[in-house]
Amino acid sequence: MKEIRLHEGELNIMELLWSNKTLAAKDIAKIIKEYIGWEKNTTYTVIKRLIDKGAIMREDPGFICKASISKRTVQNIETKVLINQLYSGSLSKFIVDFLKEQELSKAELMELERIVNEQKF
Repeated sequence: MKEIRLHEGELNIMELLWSNKTLAAKDIAKIIKEYIGWEKNTTYTVIKRLIDKGAIMREDPGFICKASISKRTVQNIETKVLINQLYSGSLSKFIVDFLKEQELSKAELMELERIVNEQKF
């Protein structure tokens, strides 16, 4: 699967689809108009771009849209890009720098320790 990068506007539409599973393009346009203020043509242009990228599948009749990429996949892609850009691809440097700035609860520390221990094997 190719790496699909999404910008903020595209993510707004994807969030609707991840929450609702399927929506007609006209309903997406109504919701986006109400919450973001985009005109119908703008929303349809972004939906078409998402279809072209492979992030959305279109089903007819009714121009029904369904996400073809999971939110988790997008999160993983964007996290890897961020780590590559800001930490030269070093996951450990990112984790160390990030955790230094956090106040973690005992439960969170135990969860992190569990995850690290799972990775050892």
